[in-house]
Amino acid sequence: MRILVLGSTGYLGAHVAERLRALSDAQVLTAGRSPDADHGVDLASVRPEELAKTLASVAPDAVVNCAGATGGDAVALAELNSRGPAVLCAALREGAPAARLVHLGSAAEYGPGEPGIPVTESAATRPVGPYGATKLAGTAVVTSSGLDSVVLRVGNPVGPGAPTAGLPGRITALLRQAGPDTVLRLGDLSAHRDFVDVRDVARAVELAVTAPPPLLPVLNIGSGRAVPVRELVHGLAELAGFRGRTEENAEGGGSIRSGKVSWQCSAIGAAEEALGWRPRHTLDEALAALWEADGSP
Repeated sequence: MRILVLGSTGYLGAHVAERLRALSDAQVLTAGRSPDADHGVDLASVRPEELAKTLASVAPDAVVNCAGATGGDAVALAELNSRGPAVLCAALREGAPAARLVHLGSAAEYGPGEPGIPVTESAATRPVGPYGATKLAGTAVVTSSGLDSVVLRVGNPVGPGAPTAGLPGRITALLRQAGPDTVLRLGDLSAHRDFVDVRDVARAVELAVTAPPPLLPVLNIGSGRAVPVRELVHGLAELAGFRGRTEENAEGGGSIRSGKVSWQCSAIGAAEEALGWRPRHTLDEALAALWEADGSP
């Protein structure tokens, strides 16, 4: 089985590629902007006909799109999160129409949730900012493409290798440098989020790649549990042996992507039914793996 992974050097993409390489019958090839990729592809600028030629030469049985932007202005977000999937779908129809497409979406596409009610895949989508809106546009392109495809709407990934652009990685980096008198000035930590271990996300991708067709167009991949962000911060602080102090509501400390969303949780029953997938790792295990991967004190 030949699998092409786009965005394999990113946080999710690296874990996905590693998981797929462990399959006994898989040949995993990579595409992206990194010079280490097997095929140089920039979804923000590549022309569909150029990408179609690349896909035809690879002849993949499956394509996993982990490429995307989480930060930047609206134009940068749209180029990768909206234009990218559109170009990919057009290229697949021409160059590899029989390939399975697994596209990574985001729970940010749903927007604000109702406290106590996990959102299902049929829930209304009401993203509150450019990130969620551009990810939703990418999902719409994939689900209407006519290809053998599935969008995995991923919650808040956490675990080994979390980048400092996100809260778990940023807090970890701050705690690495903290002394006994350090004061961590953070934003409002009262929001609830659905944190899912990045290794569980990679396993969901593996199952989506290998599952027989047809698949539902969208599947939620999360923990099925809403956790206060404060719990994540305190968990990392405990692992670090942090003896300093935290201050919430510091100016500029909130999330640009989801600051207007106070509660978010995904229902994950459809993924279990379609893929036989449920998360295996708890949040505590994910945080421990994050801390240990970066080196413990």
